[in-house]
Amino acid sequence: MREIILDTETTGFKPEEGHRIVEIGCLEVYQNLPTGKSLQLYINPERDMPEGAFKVHGISSEFLADKPLFPEVVDEFLEFIGEDPLVIHNAPFDMKFLNSELKWAGKPALKNKPIDTVIIARELFPGSPVNLDALCRRFEIDNSSRTYHGALLDCELLAEVYLELRGGRQHGFDLGANKKGAKQAGARSSATGPVPLTGKAIREPRPHIVPEEELAAHEAMLELLSDPLWKK
Repeated sequence: MREIILDTETTGFKPEEGHRIVEIGCLEVYQNLPTGKSLQLYINPERDMPEGAFKVHGISSEFLADKPLFPEVVDEFLEFIGEDPLVIHNAPFDMKFLNSELKWAGKPALKNKPIDTVIIARELFPGSPVNLDALCRRFEIDNSSRTYHGALLDCELLAEVYLELRGGRQHGFDLGANKKGAKQAGARSSATGPVPLTGKAIREPRPHIVPEEELAAHEAMLELLSDPLWKK
């Protein structure tokens, strides 16, 4: 099944107070694994960048000055996501901003099904922190390149977290093979603005090495099945 890992960066918390989207990151996954296709859009919000927001994502008004307006990139965005489910960490926040931007651009609201990884994580780990950094630590995912929040970089991290939340390495894959490339691609400079990520930063799956104790348990189960107790 095709799904889209999605994240946004904004000027603030509430679109009804005049805050806007400044970055959209999308990462295509199929059967929970990245395909290598991604979309990264920087958007001129037509307003100033509050200091608090700049400290979070490092995207300055100067950097966004020559970027397109949302109506200029909306068709590219909608074409990429299609009608497939959107996997989002704290989906209500991003969906509210996206639908506000779509309304201002004269477009209908999204009909894509949102999959909120915050809800999934809370069900699996009740009482534990479920922010993206905490989940990366839990699953031993390298997020050292996340000095700033960034929509596409966060999508790459969320893709790994989502794989783990869905059963992860039990399915026989490990997305951590190319962390060095992702760290380099995720570097940002607050003076010149964020550095766009490229497809090279997307991690490739590699076979999972099964621990010896798992093999032993598996072999014991096979032996039990080949000599069932009911025969005795």
